[in-house]
Amino acid sequence: MSKKNDEKIPASPVETWDDEEYSDMELLEMLESVREDMEELGVNTLQEVIVRIDELHQRLDARS
Repeated sequence: MSKKNDEKIPASPVETWDDEEYSDMELLEMLESVREDMEELGVNTLQEVIVRIDELHQRLDARS
């Protein structure tokens, strides 16, 4: 047996991540998605999102 075959191939960084690192990556992806959505909607703050939601609720209620 050659020595080269006995050597372990190092794991990639992703393979060595623990649950906390996966959770952090998931959270990062979610927050980046929220940021992109807010940019597309033209809102800058959570307060602006809340106001827009309230306005749409009122508009839909008025149609009923």
